[in-house]
Amino acid sequence: MMHRLLPFLLILPFTVQAIEIREFDDPAKQQRYENLIEELRCLVCQNQSLADSDADLARDLRDEVYTIIQSGKSEQEAVKFLTDRYGDFVLYRPPFKMTTAFLWIGPFLLLAGGGAFLWRQVKRRNTGEDLELTDEEKKRLERLRNNLEG
Repeated sequence: MMHRLLPFLLILPFTVQAIEIREFDDPAKQQRYENLIEELRCLVCQNQSLADSDADLARDLRDEVYTIIQSGKSEQEAVKFLTDRYGDFVLYRPPFKMTTAFLWIGPFLLLAGGGAFLWRQVKRRNTGEDLELTDEEKKRLERLRNNLEG
């Protein structure tokens, strides 16, 4: 029995992940901390929040957020500290300003452009605009039909 458990016991230390346990003196601070690390982006991971990331930088940023929240500062002060240091990329919802305007307006422009394209295609199809053949196209079509028939 022991020889069957031995491989699992040997692998066990490698499967245990480090769990960060943080002590808060107030449950409200813990809630603010958890909300913040869910809303802030890891700078080295592909679309992972600080809460989800295992990267060293994410761990350091979680430490920074913890320190800021524990010192009694607000969520806005924590966000300002991180954006001053790392830019708006750290935010999943960056503020609207000239450098981020396309992020906010771009989807609406694409939607409007796609709608205009579809409207134009439907209108063109309904008017029969492209259905008329020129005399040259009619002659060519007749030659192709004759070649196919024999």
